[in-house]
Amino acid sequence: MIAIFKKTLRVVLYLFAASLVYVVLCKWIFPPITLTQINAIVEGHGLKRDYISWDKIPDNVKLAAIASEDQLFMQHNGFDWKSLEKSMEDKPAKKKKRKRAKGTAASTISQQTAKNVFLWQGQGVLKYVRKGFEFFYTGCIELVWGKKRIMEVYLNVIEMGPGIYGIEAAAQEYFHKPAKKLTKAEAAQIIACLPNPKRFTVKPMSRRVGWRYPQIMRQMNNMDDYPEVRELLKD
Repeated sequence: MIAIFKKTLRVVLYLFAASLVYVVLCKWIFPPITLTQINAIVEGHGLKRDYISWDKIPDNVKLAAIASEDQLFMQHNGFDWKSLEKSMEDKPAKKKKRKRAKGTAASTISQQTAKNVFLWQGQGVLKYVRKGFEFFYTGCIELVWGKKRIMEVYLNVIEMGPGIYGIEAAAQEYFHKPAKKLTKAEAAQIIACLPNPKRFTVKPMSRRVGWRYPQIMRQMNNMDDYPEVRELLKD
């Protein structure tokens, strides 16, 4: 029994060390594939993906992501504790009427990136196990990658339609142009499909995307001159 425990512990430690190495490597290389992307292939959606570098992602897209998903992205350390606390307080009310305001409730861009790169999707009991790992990997990428790299990876790995991953694949699929040529409205429409791009479709435009993207554009206009946002958008 002791020998089995030691072997199990050794395997866990090896896997933990390997994951830390992978975190560091992903500071410079994009993940070859993610569990979410593998799942898309298994489900028959295929895999449309084309990683692009920071300088090929237009400011419109970066600003739309911040405006829609995480307006405190430049200020927090990976976690929006106030929103997280509020979401827990509002949980009983949300059972009666679900409503999503800004971004995924209490889930920052950093958390979404950690989940999409290193972990898996889905609900159920495993969701709570995943959340523990998500907090760990979020802290790691905040420490090792920094904000610009987190945003760069996020906009390359996030699902933006069935089997469509990253802003370049989304731009080509929906508007038949490279991401760097997306207009402000087009960028807002793509980001508006988050966090459920299978349900909130860009083309044909779902009611939710049609309602949401003008709001994102207004927030983009409001945030465009924020010093911390301008600092992030600098090449």
